[in-house]
Amino acid sequence: MTAWMFLEVPSPLPQLTGVLRINTPHSCKFSTLDHIKPKASDKEQARAVSGLLRRLLGNRSTEFIVSVNRSLSNDSLDVCELRSAKNNKIVATGSTGVALASGIYNYLKYFCNCHVSWSGSQLEVPSPLPQLTGVLRINTPHRFRYYQNVCTVSYSFVWWDWPRWEKEIDWMALNGINLPLAFTGQEALWQEVYRALGLNESELEEFFSGPAFLAWNRMANMDKFGGPLPQSWHVNQLYLQFKILERMRAFGMIPVLPAFSGNVPKGILRLYPKANVTRLGPWAHFNCSFSCSYILDPRDPLFLQIGTLYLSEVVKQFGTDHIYNTDTFNEMTPPSSDPTYLSAVSHSVFASMTAVDPNAIWLMQGWLFFSNQTFWKPPQIQALLHGVPLGRMIVLDLFAEADPVFTYTESFYGQPFIWCMLNNFGGNNGFFGTVESINSGPFKALHFPNSTLVGIGMTPEGIEQNPVIYELMSELAWRKEPVNLAKWVSLYAVRRYGGMNDNLTAAWKLLFTSVYNCTIPGYVNHNHSPLVRRPSFRMRTDLWYEPADLFEAWKLFMEAAPSFMSKETFQYDLVDVTRQVLQVLTSSFYQDIADAFANKKMPELLTAGGVLVYDLLPELNRLLSSNQNFLLGTWLERAQSKALNEREAQLYDMNARNQVTLWGPSGEILDYANKQWGGLIEDYYAQRWGLFVQTLVECLDRGLPYKQDTFNQAVFQVEQGFIYNGRKYPTKPQGDTYEIAHRIFLKYYPQAMKRLQQMEENSSISPIP
Repeated sequence: MTAWMFLEVPSPLPQLTGVLRINTPHSCKFSTLDHIKPKASDKEQARAVSGLLRRLLGNRSTEFIVSVNRSLSNDSLDVCELRSAKNNKIVATGSTGVALASGIYNYLKYFCNCHVSWSGSQLEVPSPLPQLTGVLRINTPHRFRYYQNVCTVSYSFVWWDWPRWEKEIDWMALNGINLPLAFTGQEALWQEVYRALGLNESELEEFFSGPAFLAWNRMANMDKFGGPLPQSWHVNQLYLQFKILERMRAFGMIPVLPAFSGNVPKGILRLYPKANVTRLGPWAHFNCSFSCSYILDPRDPLFLQIGTLYLSEVVKQFGTDHIYNTDTFNEMTPPSSDPTYLSAVSHSVFASMTAVDPNAIWLMQGWLFFSNQTFWKPPQIQALLHGVPLGRMIVLDLFAEADPVFTYTESFYGQPFIWCMLNNFGGNNGFFGTVESINSGPFKALHFPNSTLVGIGMTPEGIEQNPVIYELMSELAWRKEPVNLAKWVSLYAVRRYGGMNDNLTAAWKLLFTSVYNCTIPGYVNHNHSPLVRRPSFRMRTDLWYEPADLFEAWKLFMEAAPSFMSKETFQYDLVDVTRQVLQVLTSSFYQDIADAFANKKMPELLTAGGVLVYDLLPELNRLLSSNQNFLLGTWLERAQSKALNEREAQLYDMNARNQVTLWGPSGEILDYANKQWGGLIEDYYAQRWGLFVQTLVECLDRGLPYKQDTFNQAVFQVEQGFIYNGRKYPTKPQGDTYEIAHRIFLKYYPQAMKRLQQMEENSSISPIP
C-alpha cells in the first residue's frame, strides 16, 4: 500500500444508517498532551520549508507553492495535501512545517525518484514536475515521530558546526521528525547554576567530562575523563543550541530539553554536608577515578532546589515546548527495590519540573527496564511509572525492534509510550537491520490491547550508517500498514541511484533478506567482527545471515559500477558493500590464523597472517580513504576546529581518538565505538593485527605458549600510541574508488567463493545459537 491516498468523492453521497463514529488511533487519547503543539506561526513554518527547498533544490524550489494551515488537521495528527497547478507547479499545504516537508519529500521520492540521505543525495528532478491527478493526501496515525538517543550527541553530533546541524534538521523535517532531542549547550547552564550555589572552578572542572564523553557525564555514569571543558566550549555550544532550537521550532518541531536527574558534583557535599547523597559503584570497567558518581536523593529538599534552579535557567535561555528528558538509574541499580521508594523518586523528579513549568511532560528513556531486567520487575516498573500522573510522562520503548517492553508491562501501565528502533550501538560501521521486525512492530504496538502508543521513533546511538534502514523506519510513520519489503527496496534502489538497474534491484533484495534482516530474538548490534576488535583467540565470528548473499550482492554491485560511478550515493554503497565483504573475509583469515597456530603449521600461519596484514587491511584502508564518508581525518579535523588554541586542539584530538578506540584511559570500554575509516584501519587495526601475527610467529618459532595478558600489555602500547601519535590524516578522498574496488574484487571474490564452498562442505557456519 502506498503512503498516499487519492480523494475520490462519490456522487451522490452514500446514505448513513445510524451514527458513524470515527476514532483516531491516538489523537485525543491523552488530553494531558493537548498543549503540546508548535509555537511558530503557520507563515513562519511555511518560510522554513521554503528555505529547506532552496537548500535542497536550488532554483527548482520555486516550482513548489507551499503553505501551512494548522486547521488542515482537526485531531493533532499531521497531514499534507498536494495537487498540481498551472505552469507545472505543485501546490502543497501541511498542517505543520514538518508535515509539509515530509509530504513534499514523499512526492519527490515516489513521483520524481529522488533521494536524500546522510551518505549523499540523488536529486535529478524531472522537468517539468510530474503531474498529480486529484489531491495527494499524506497523513500519519502517529502524534509524535521521535529522533535521537542521549548517546547520539556524543557518538555523532559532538563536533558538528551549524552547517552540519542545518543539514540534519532539514533531514529531520523531510523524514517527518517532530519530536527531536535538543541537548546541546546544557553544560553552560549547569555551570551557571553550580556557580550560583557556590561551587568553585576546580570543582566544576572535576565534574564535567570531555566533549566526546558528555553523554555519560549527563547520565551519571562518569565524570572528569577527557576534560576539563574549556570556557570556549560552553560559549560555542550555547550559541549553537540557540540556532538549533530556532530552526527546529521554525519547522513546527517540539524540541525536548534537559532536566535534572540528581547527578551532582562532589563539591555539593562541601556546601551541603547533610544532603542525602549516595555515591554509586563503578560504571562499566571504570574505577572511581572517573566514575562512582554522586547522586542526590530526589526526596531531599535540595533536589527540588537544584532541579528548579536548573530548569528555570533552561526555560529562561531556551524557551520551552513543555517536554523534558531526564533518566534516573540509567545502567545503575537503585538503592532500594521498594515500590514506595521508586514511586517517591519519580514523583520528586516530576515535581522539580512542574515547580517551574506546570504543563511539564517528562519524557523518559525506557532503556533501564531492558538493561537491568533482574531488578526491574513489574512491581518496580509500575511504581516508577505511577509516581507521575498518567499522561504526564512519555516513555521511549528504546529497543522495541528487538525487545519491546510495552508487551510485558501492559503498555507501560497506562503511561503514553513511543515505539522506537535503536538499530545501532556505538555508531559502528557494518551492515545491520531488522527489517521484518520494524515493518511489523509499530503496527503491532498500535493494535495492542489498550495500547497507549503515541508515536514511533528512531533512537540510534550513532548515525551516518545504514541509511536504508532509517529511510524505511521514517516512512513507516506515514503508513497505515506494513510495506511489501521486496517492492519497497526495489523502489529505494531506483531513487537512490536515479534509474532502474536489474543488478542493483537484485542486490538490494538479497541484502534485505539477509544482512538487513536479523531475526535472532533480542540481538544487540555491537560490531563484534575480529576486524575491529583487539585480537585474541576468543573472538566472535558468528553471523546472522548467509555470507553467500552478501558476496552475490557485491558481484552485482561491481557489474553495475561502470554505469553508476557518477552517483555519490552509488560510490558510497560500493565502498560500503566492499567494506562489509572484507569484514567477513577478515573473520575467515582469523580462523585460518587460529587453526594454523593450534596445529603448529608455520607456513599456513605466515600465509594467512601475511595476506591479512599486508594486503587485505591495506586494501581496505585505500578503499575507505577514497570516499569522503569514511575518513578518520574528517572526524579529527572537526574536533580540532572547535579549539581556540593548541592546548584545546590537543584535548579535542585526544577525545576524538579515544572515543573510537580505547574509550577510557585504559580501554575500559575498548572498541565499543569502533569505526571503519581510512587512516584508522592503517594506524590502529592493522597495527594490532600485525603485532598479533608477529607474536604468534615468535611463539611458534620458540615453542612458547601464547599468553593473552602479555599480548594485551604490548598491544595497549600500540593503541595508546595511536591516540597520541599527532599524525594529520587526509580530509579529502584519495584514489579512484572504482579502480580500488575492482582490484579488490578480482583478488578476493574467487577466494570468497572458494571459502564458501569449503564452509558448505564442512558445514562449519551456523547461525548464532
